[in-house]
Amino acid sequence: GDVVEVEIVEKSRRGDGVARVEGFVVFVPGAEPGQRVKVQIEKVGDTYAIGRVVT
Repeated sequence: GDVVEVEIVEKSRRGDGVARVEGFVVFVPGAEPGQRVKVQIEKVGDTYAIGRVVT
């Protein structure tokens, strides 16, 4: 549930934005490479997390 500010560095095969935070890959649906966005972390796996953009 943490909110973090991230920079989207690439797009995943599924079309989600991808950021890296402290060694984690964070997938952000709807975000585009080059964007700097605040995301709320919704799911955390072993090496990745999924977040959604918050305003």
